[in-house]
Amino acid sequence: MTSAQPLRLQIDVKVPMRDGVLLSADIYRPPAGEAFPVLLLRTIYDNQMPRYVEWARRFVQAGFAVVMQDCRGRFDSDGAWEPYINETDDGYDTHEWIGHQPWCNGKIGTFGISYPGFTQTLPATKRSKYLTALAPIASQQDNYGHIYVDGVLHLHIAMFFINVVGRSMQREARGLLDQDELYNRLPLSTALDDIADIPFYRDVIKHYTFDDFWKRYSLRNRYGEVAAPALFITGWYDSLLHETLKVFNGWRHKGGSTEARTNTRILIGPWGHQNLGSAEKFGEIEFGADAARDIVAEQIRWYDRRLKGVDNGIDREPPISLFVMGENRWRFENEWPLARTQFTNYYLHSHGQAATSSGDGWLDIEKPSEEPPDRFIYDPANPVPSWGAQYQNLDRTGPRDRSEIAKRRDVLVYNSRPLATDVEVTGPVTATIYAASSAPDTDFTATLVDVHPDGKAINLCEGIRRARFRESIEMPTSIEPLKIYEYKIDLWDTSNLFKAGHRIRIEISSSNFPRFDRNLNTGAQPGTDTEMAVAHQAIFHNGPNPSHVTLPVIPRHP
Repeated sequence: MTSAQPLRLQIDVKVPMRDGVLLSADIYRPPAGEAFPVLLLRTIYDNQMPRYVEWARRFVQAGFAVVMQDCRGRFDSDGAWEPYINETDDGYDTHEWIGHQPWCNGKIGTFGISYPGFTQTLPATKRSKYLTALAPIASQQDNYGHIYVDGVLHLHIAMFFINVVGRSMQREARGLLDQDELYNRLPLSTALDDIADIPFYRDVIKHYTFDDFWKRYSLRNRYGEVAAPALFITGWYDSLLHETLKVFNGWRHKGGSTEARTNTRILIGPWGHQNLGSAEKFGEIEFGADAARDIVAEQIRWYDRRLKGVDNGIDREPPISLFVMGENRWRFENEWPLARTQFTNYYLHSHGQAATSSGDGWLDIEKPSEEPPDRFIYDPANPVPSWGAQYQNLDRTGPRDRSEIAKRRDVLVYNSRPLATDVEVTGPVTATIYAASSAPDTDFTATLVDVHPDGKAINLCEGIRRARFRESIEMPTSIEPLKIYEYKIDLWDTSNLFKAGHRIRIEISSSNFPRFDRNLNTGAQPGTDTEMAVAHQAIFHNGPNPSHVTLPVIPRHP
């Protein structure tokens, strides 16, 4: 069947939920035949979105029926939309409705990117007998881990909810706003009030710890309730990379069936949230033609096996397919982190003048002895701008040259010597920083960078730690000014070959704005303050306080 050949289409079919609310679905079926395996999309972004209509055409061409449904309160569906709250029950009720239709053969798969990834995973805990497999792309374990990163507000993500006010998308109207002015508004709790009434945004700001507001729709302790296997897809620069890896490992290690634990897989490419599957130049880097993966074809292959029983070899492949940047090559792996990982500490060193890329900071595997601390001033009125990595901004995401960022006096820079041989870093990256601040609460950031011989400094991954959440995201505690504390910073995950002649760089600072909200350094409840204070920061690297980054080094064989 080509794009010009007919298919059977039903538009705005009303699907009843348990409380009587009717959700709108469009149904696509092959032109011949009676009962088919069914692929379901549940979306807040309009089930007539051109990308998904094209996906539906290809799925139908491959022999599947397709149901694309607007979530409750969105577009043609009735009811009121409360982000995330109704997706578990509404998803399950939709599974059951589809399973009873004469054009369904009793097997259902699900698909969708981002929020439509979440609408797949949570309903899976209800175990509809018809749900056979999932394919969540850029999904999440829970929304706290997405909107708050280790207790720090993912500001750019939180303010996304301006786009989904009411029943439709508001992107065009939002584009008329002064984005810089919007992000700089204080207090955050009322920053959007003059634009729209967004109760969910206000709740997000209010619930800044991992409390019952977030736990009610979290998968953290519910993996044992899922039975269907899943194909997860994400990218090294995806804003949901860290959450997707959590869900993948949850399914593989804690899933409630042998099939879920054995057959769940993940595909990770050199992509961001908006260019999944692409081989086009991304930021500063050309990853080559091999970077391309046909995301629809990957799902068809998955569902041919899971829903049709086709022996296409997928079950004989290792569960992880990842792209090693720098080497620009795909390969299979068996677990995450890789079993052969050599977690290697690279220690921060300097003579006390590591500020800027012209400073005297260096990085190596030797522990420091007696070295003076590096100091900088963090002024929330002049934060370090977000640039690259997993920042979900189309013009600023991905592999970007951070050379200009590294010229700032509030950025400490630590470089390795030029590498004599290739060094592969694949896995989770963490930094352990010993620091003191003049403030009762502040932030510390870390960024992993690949410095090319021509001086181009390409970021790979980054993280942030709010001082009050250094011990727990449920029970925050203040710090004592000028006292040294240990801070663990999760820089998320990457896979990159640092080639011979390149240098490994770590940047340390206290802000990454507007990807993350600014810590105003006052110790006040997050989201409520309008006052700012300057913080004097000190990063220690000596015998008792050996600040370092831990890299997941993978042995290379000739």
